Amino acid sequence: MARARLPTLSLAIQYPGGKQQAPTRPQVRRWVRAACALPATIAVRFVANDEGRQLNVDYRGKDYATNVLSFSYRNDDVIEGDLAICIAVVDAEATQQQKPLEAHYAHLIVHGMLHLQGYDHETGQTDALRMEQREREILASLGIPDPYL
Repeated sequence: MARARLPTLSLAIQYPGGKQQAPTRPQVRRWVRAACALPATIAVRFVANDEGRQLNVDYRGKDYATNVLSFSYRNDDVIEGDLAICIAVVDAEATQQQKPLEAHYAHLIVHGMLHLQGYDHETGQTDALRMEQREREILASLGIPDPYL
């Protein structure tokens, strides 16, 4: 039986915020691939608090660092975009929510990848529920528990 061919993925992973608490390249590739239904060119950047805050100010007008920011450049027949993930915020959230750090990173990368593909949880409850359900399905396929429980 022939194996299903996966969409082409060009993935750049950057660690300017440090690698200490950040996931490994193979982990990131696995999570991005699981959430990616189309050919894609993606950059995932693990940033320090200052850069995360500045990006959030510059692009969303919010003066604080957030867990993940998605920058979509194309999402029709090819996905092109960047994810910026703030290491300190993700670490603090995982601790506060008593979640394994790896599972929280996986969730946020899947969440960001869905944003790059047009999903939006801020446009209404129906869209939010649709996005959350898709996140649950992808995370379950990776053996990661429902992050919304």
